[in-house]
Amino acid sequence: MSRPDRTLTVRCAPSRPLDPVPPAGPPAVIRLWHATTERLLPHLPELVRVLDPEERQRAGRFRFAPDRDRFIAGHGLLRHLLGHALGLAPQAVRMARGAHGKPFLPDGGPHFNLSDTKDALVVAIGGADELGVDIETVERRTDHEMVADHYFTPEEVAYIREGGDQARRRFLTLWTRKEAVLKASGVGIMEDLHTLRVLDGEQVLRIRHPVFVREAAAAYHVSSFSVGPAHLIAVATPQPHATPLLHDARHALGAGR
Repeated sequence: MSRPDRTLTVRCAPSRPLDPVPPAGPPAVIRLWHATTERLLPHLPELVRVLDPEERQRAGRFRFAPDRDRFIAGHGLLRHLLGHALGLAPQAVRMARGAHGKPFLPDGGPHFNLSDTKDALVVAIGGADELGVDIETVERRTDHEMVADHYFTPEEVAYIREGGDQARRRFLTLWTRKEAVLKASGVGIMEDLHTLRVLDGEQVLRIRHPVFVREAAAAYHVSSFSVGPAHLIAVATPQPHATPLLHDARHALGAGR
């Protein structure tokens, strides 16, 4: 029996810089709350207090302190942001997980997503549309050629190899786009990323992974941003979205001024 397949359209806007603005800025469908883990360390006692028992258990299972601190910072920040959106105390926010682990609000509320990298994190708060977000550190140490050969399309591999001293940045830009699309679909990582082409412009793809075929929207719109000199962020939604607003995550904790 042949595997099911169908088309998927992916529209990727060229990457561009995104500068932070105060949270009291103009209305936005998507807001990105970003900070380095180091800047959130002074808030860890406050952030760990709002975690639920399961989150505290997960935090306690990390072997290394930097990983544990990043988990606490990200999930505590997420609770503060969702609590503000819902008019609830952070610790009163109730979350559930979909079939593939993506968290959501079972009692209703905005769509959201959390991503972290070795030294930073970002929380995306949206509206009624599913969304996915991914962040990477520009100086991430990885064998990008080996990974690209395994997970990227031939066109993407050629694009990376033509980048010269920008090859690593090109690789990470494409990687964040792939992750953002998968997270928007609720699937998470899958083994055949090489079928998901995310170059600039519109591409109509044929997808065959059974779970992705079932869960993915008909199309995804992806925007990519450089945030300062160190980080790349991608956002994906099934419907076109306006440029997100970027905020210093410490503002959500009454700091960052």
